[in-house]
Amino acid sequence: MTAARVHGVPRRAFLAAVGAAALALGAPFAASAQEYPAHPVRVIVPFAPGGPADVYARFIANRLQESLGQTFVVDNRPGAGSIIGTDAVAKSAPDGYTLLLMSNTHTVNESLIPTKPFQLMRDFVPVAPINYSDLVLVARSGLPVANLGELLKLAKAKPGGLSYASSGPGTPYHMAGELFKAMAGVSILHIPYKGSSGARTDVLGGQVDLMFDAVPTMSEHVRAGKVKALGTTGLTRSAVMPEVPTVDEAGVPKYEATIWLGLMAPKGTPPAVVARLNAEVGKIVGAPDTAKAWKAQGATPMVMTTAEFGRYLNEDIAKWAHIVKVSGAKPE
Repeated sequence: MTAARVHGVPRRAFLAAVGAAALALGAPFAASAQEYPAHPVRVIVPFAPGGPADVYARFIANRLQESLGQTFVVDNRPGAGSIIGTDAVAKSAPDGYTLLLMSNTHTVNESLIPTKPFQLMRDFVPVAPINYSDLVLVARSGLPVANLGELLKLAKAKPGGLSYASSGPGTPYHMAGELFKAMAGVSILHIPYKGSSGARTDVLGGQVDLMFDAVPTMSEHVRAGKVKALGTTGLTRSAVMPEVPTVDEAGVPKYEATIWLGLMAPKGTPPAVVARLNAEVGKIVGAPDTAKAWKAQGATPMVMTTAEFGRYLNEDIAKWAHIVKVSGAKPE
């Protein structure tokens, strides 16, 4: 073999052939990213219909459908504290056609349920955050308390005598309750449900005493007098319920808990597809009309690059690992 020939073929012709082959091999990948989505996309929501995750998943799916010209189908698969639906996404083809609508339930579960069949940052890639909302602690209408101070007094007088509902182990509603118990020094029985709708229904019906619920979902019931609002969980008062004090100012200093939502995809999803989804979701949640509508509901848009969202996820995993340890929370 000489410098001028490779395996009997002129060097220039050989290099041209190699280059053409490389372009041919790369063409399907480039085309797939440019043409994405070429068929319907499924957004799996591992929570029951009716809660914030379901509501905002449908909002995002509808807007993506408008901007990308392809159907985005929301598929609710609740169960096992989000693990059933999440595992289905982890096992899906990494092609951008199956996405996960996730929340801080997932970052909590990294330490609360370490034996689950997937690991968030190993088996998924960050796509984009969506929004965050404060929670509100509500009491059934018949509970003999008018404010958080009276609730704390009653809870300390009757250890284990009060109950609080959640949408399941590891969910923001559950962890808000466990954090509250740890910081307030009270014992309140946790009643887990398979979704927020069932938990909400039983608090409204008086079967359970308390619940931490998302402000956008529960505020209308508070205004209707169906439950009593005792405190919101941000460090500043909610713009939707400014008359309700924060838990921090009402008796549990430095208490803070929120619910946030985002999108992830199976590990191995083409970076170009992830980048396109991140850009489109960023446009949707960053639009002035979206911010205005969500503000009225008590939700705040979140816009990040995929790298920024990845750092946010790792920080949230570490934060909740500490809270799980301190609170003694169990998956039950």
